[in-house]
This record gives sequence, C-alpha cells and structure tokens, in this order.
Amino acid sequence: MSAQDCLAIDIGGTKIACGVVSPSGDLIYRDSVPTPQGADQEELFSTLMGLVEKVVSESGLGVSVCGVGCGGPMEAGGVTVSPLNIEGWRSFPLQQRLAGALEIPVAIDNDAKALALGEWWNGAGKEASSFLAMVVSTGIGGGIVLDDHLLDGQFGNAGHIGHIVVDPNGRRCRCGVIGCLEAQASGTAIQEIAGMPAKDVDDGMKALAGMFVGRAVASVVTLLDLDLCVVAGSVALGFGYPFFEAAQQELNRCTGLSYTKGARIVPAGHGDAGPLVGAAAVGFGLGRLAKAGR
Repeated sequence: MSAQDCLAIDIGGTKIACGVVSPSGDLIYRDSVPTPQGADQEELFSTLMGLVEKVVSESGLGVSVCGVGCGGPMEAGGVTVSPLNIEGWRSFPLQQRLAGALEIPVAIDNDAKALALGEWWNGAGKEASSFLAMVVSTGIGGGIVLDDHLLDGQFGNAGHIGHIVVDPNGRRCRCGVIGCLEAQASGTAIQEIAGMPAKDVDDGMKALAGMFVGRAVASVVTLLDLDLCVVAGSVALGFGYPFFEAAQQELNRCTGLSYTKGARIVPAGHGDAGPLVGAAAVGFGLGRLAKAGR
C-alpha cells in the first residue's frame, strides 16, 4: 500500500466508476454503479459517495489525492459541473462537495481531457507531443495535447469535439444545435436512431458512427496540425473494427493538405481503464507539469 495512491473517479451518464491508481499509472482496484436516471443532485452525490466509500473500504488502499473526470460543460477545475447527460446536476459544486467529504485534495477536469492526460502519461499518446483524444460513449467529448501541453481553454472546456457540426441536416443535439457529432454518433443518439441499445446495432450503424467521428477528427487535425487521434469509450471500443475502419476512411477522405496526410485514428491504449487512469492523472497534477524527458 502506498499513501501516494490516487482515488480516481469517472462520472458519466450511464455509470459512475471509482478506483485506486498508483503513481506509476496502474489501476489497482475499481468498481462502478449505474448513474441513477432522473435523480436530483443530492441523490446523485449520495450514489457517488456510496461508491467511493465502498472502494476505499474494500480495496484497503490508502489514498492521498482524488482525481475526477466528469462530463461537461463545467467551470474550470470543476468548481461547478453541468454535464449534458446528467440532468440532475446543473451548476453543481462538485469540487467543494467532494473536497469537504473526502478531506483530501480533489482535482477535477472534463472526462475527455482526463483521458487525453492519461493516454499521454502512459497510453497510446505517450510518444506524442500533440494529439487529440476522444471519448465516444453515452456522449462524446475530447481533449487536446498540443506542444506538450494539455489545452484548457477559457473555461476549461477545450477539445469538446462532440459539438462540432458534422451534418447540417442532421438531428438536433441536446445543446440545441442541429447536426452535432454527439447528436449523430453517441450511444444515446444511436439508440434513438436505431430503436435499440447501441451494443446491439449492426455493422452498418457502427460504420456510420465511425464515419461521423472521422469527419469531425479531420476538422480538428487540419485546424491544429495533428497526426494522431486516440479514441476510447464504450461505443467506440465496443464497435471495434467497423467503427475504426470507417473513421479512418473518412479521415483520409477529408484531409487533403500535405501536413494532414497520414493522420491516424487508433483505439486508446488503456482500453476501458482509460477514464480512471486519466482521472488519476488529473489528481496527480500531470496536466500542470511537463512530462519527464520531454
């Protein structure tokens, strides 16, 4: 047991996960519960704390910091969070509430930015100085490492690729805009379109989701001069080859400049552990530090 281990929390629209991660990035213990649907803010927080207490008790591991990845948008540092896919939390003071309950330092960031940080730390982006990371799950989010820095943006929401418009004649997104990537290719959107859970759709629907993702990625790599996109999330990883093949084909089709040739879309290196490893990277403060040896 190390007193330097991190309590890692990933808060999503479908589930809340919690684990303990070592300073070297190893996920030692984890558990999860479904995100209560239609719950108010206190029921949601009570569910979160019940899981945290269970993980701390059953793991027997000491923790000195807490890192959280949460769906956005949010105020910088998670001062308040308003995840689009968790309606019970609007301007919820997550950082203050967690810090008060846990009595250890708590750091919070957007879940996809946390993923980017974890993949940069010791995952599929560990050799890259610049890349895009994405979570394609209940919703869609992104984080960007540029020139060895995790981008924050004015309010801490940089990289929110789920709200790039990929189909001007598409579906209305929960943000109110027509044709956002999240409205076309997230797990929630796919279930609404197909009339069945995303995990049950055929390869054609998987490829369609991948195509929209590849289209959005093409815009980002062109704008920011990137050559790598790392993708995690239950939808993307669950869809597998049909999704990633279609995404790469659309990325190739939509990138015509010399510096965009060869840009790649690959699965995240940490697989389904990525969100918790990323949350730990937030907790350890890696986003504020240059990586060793860079």
